[in-house]
Amino acid sequence: MCFVMVPPTLLDRLNPDQKKAVLHEGGPAMVLAGAGSGKTTVLTTRVAWLIAEKNVQPHNILVVTFTNKAAGEIKERIQTITGSRLPYSGTFHSLCAKILRIDGQYIGLDQNFVIYDSNDQDQLIKNIYKAHGFDKAEFNPKAALAAISNAKNEIVSPKEYKKFANGAFQTFVGKLYTLYEAELIKAQAVDFDDLLLKTLKLLQNNQTIRNKYQSLFEHVLIDEYQDTNTVQYQLSKIFAHPQNNIYVVGDFSQSIYAWRGASYKNMMQLKKDFPEITEYRLEQNYRSKQNILDAATDVISQNTSHPILELWTKKDAGELITSFEAESSRDEAKQVVSYIRDHVFKKALTYNDIAILYRTNAQSREFEEALISAGIPYRLIGGTKFYERTEVKDMIAYLRYVLNQQDSVSLTRITKLGKRRLANLTDWMGKQDPAVLIETAPIDILKDILEVTDYEAKYAKETEEHLQRLGNIQELLNVASQFDTPHQFLENVALIQNDYLMDALPEEDNSVNLMSLHAAKGLEFAMVCMVGMEDGLLPHSRSLFDAAQMEEERRLCYVGITRAKTKLYLTHARSRFQYGTTTSAIRSRFITDISDHLIEHIGRGSTSYGNKGGGRTNYFHSSDDYSNGYKKKKAQKKNGFTEPRRIIPVDDSMVDDVLNGNVDIDDLIDF
Repeated sequence: MCFVMVPPTLLDRLNPDQKKAVLHEGGPAMVLAGAGSGKTTVLTTRVAWLIAEKNVQPHNILVVTFTNKAAGEIKERIQTITGSRLPYSGTFHSLCAKILRIDGQYIGLDQNFVIYDSNDQDQLIKNIYKAHGFDKAEFNPKAALAAISNAKNEIVSPKEYKKFANGAFQTFVGKLYTLYEAELIKAQAVDFDDLLLKTLKLLQNNQTIRNKYQSLFEHVLIDEYQDTNTVQYQLSKIFAHPQNNIYVVGDFSQSIYAWRGASYKNMMQLKKDFPEITEYRLEQNYRSKQNILDAATDVISQNTSHPILELWTKKDAGELITSFEAESSRDEAKQVVSYIRDHVFKKALTYNDIAILYRTNAQSREFEEALISAGIPYRLIGGTKFYERTEVKDMIAYLRYVLNQQDSVSLTRITKLGKRRLANLTDWMGKQDPAVLIETAPIDILKDILEVTDYEAKYAKETEEHLQRLGNIQELLNVASQFDTPHQFLENVALIQNDYLMDALPEEDNSVNLMSLHAAKGLEFAMVCMVGMEDGLLPHSRSLFDAAQMEEERRLCYVGITRAKTKLYLTHARSRFQYGTTTSAIRSRFITDISDHLIEHIGRGSTSYGNKGGGRTNYFHSSDDYSNGYKKKKAQKKNGFTEPRRIIPVDDSMVDDVLNGNVDIDDLIDF
């Protein structure tokens, strides 16, 4: 037996709702934990309470998380609190790998099986394509592999997939799926999806093994339950039976991974499968100011398909949320850099306290270049720097080779992209005048390259990854459109790649964080800039006519907003350069959802905004507007007439004017 005393102050640290959730007596329970509500504290305290107060042995407790980092944090906290080590605490994948090492032989799996990572999978698929003469141009290997992964997550076998295949692509995938599985078996290998699927089949088909683990796991606790897929849901039910001491923690509003098989509907299904389930709600937030929480609630409350938590905090209201409209995406990036400087140099934040969040990875390019130009260190989290992305490097290599056939490095790269593509490009080059080419706009050359090589066909299947890659190609065309000649364009790319504009400033621990909204989940920052807040970007254009996808986009926006602790900026542009032309952009409907008393609008067009009653409006946004408006104000004072008081955004030039005595602070406020 394990005799451990929980420190008497442990439960005292909990608020009443947290304490109720921790002291749940038994049976199924669902803890709806809002962003920043201390769910990890509740989970770890619950485990400590089971060990110390209910005398549950640590090896009889299963704790499942979705990241190794979260698993490590929970293990460490439990050991600190109770002195006990949890032998069964980790991700679904690590747990299943452990079970298969012990009992995999019952489904014909060698104890020394190997686990294929994504690179191994890619190579295996390439080998199959080559051995069977499959056409990569017709059926993209990565898209086909993604389809196989989705099938496994939905517990669909190769035989079942073939039976229900519809169309040429699915018919091909059914054939490839069969060959892929045969090769894995031959190699005594499993992929990451197999770790879950094979464990599920082992437990479903072998009663002895199933009873073994069901007897072992007296209590099953699962974090981030809204992120479970079909296989994980079935596993969690099997592990919890027959005691049914299943304890899940999740938040419907933070379910943002539908594109990889996760479904918040599993939380709803759990209520149906366990009708006696007890529900607890954690709505007190320990992260953000109240204005930020209210804005998040305004946005997410428009969803109707799942429960919404009402987040609140004991913190004060905090600053208003700032919505800034720029003239262009370049101006947007410059303004974000200005906000970053302001908070670092005047409000004592570190760069590490700040995050720039965007919907698509292609958006990072403008902000990377703006930060480099400003000499501000940054790190790209969960992604690759723009000019290091595969598809961007491919297009640059094509362009370099068109201009210089002696470029052996570029030739080596583009040869690997396909001999047919290279032959078509060579034919096209033979019809061009080199003297004319070097004076041709780089965007036109790149468009011709895309056409003759049919490069975009590599990403024809509409997977999330492929759409991101196509977006990066489009962003490269946007960059190219800003230069008159291809050599000017390539020189600029080279300078940025070598951080020339940053004076070789290395990446530091103290760096601004750039990441997609998906990558931001679970993180928090003092200051958050959510950029590209436009219909078509956030919400994404693919969701505009699909109710379910629109709700997912709204949840994604909610996740972004709730990353901010003290200050939130929502920025967007009046126009963006796309497809070789400037197009008007429409402010995101999610900004419109935010109540007027929570937000201030800055930038052109702000006078036309109408957030649930108008919102705070700032009429001037540039130094010229400020200068002209200030002169007008002085003239009005001289004539004994003034307009109503209003506030304008303060930029560096205004601050300098005040500090140098050129402007009276009272005049600035009255302006």
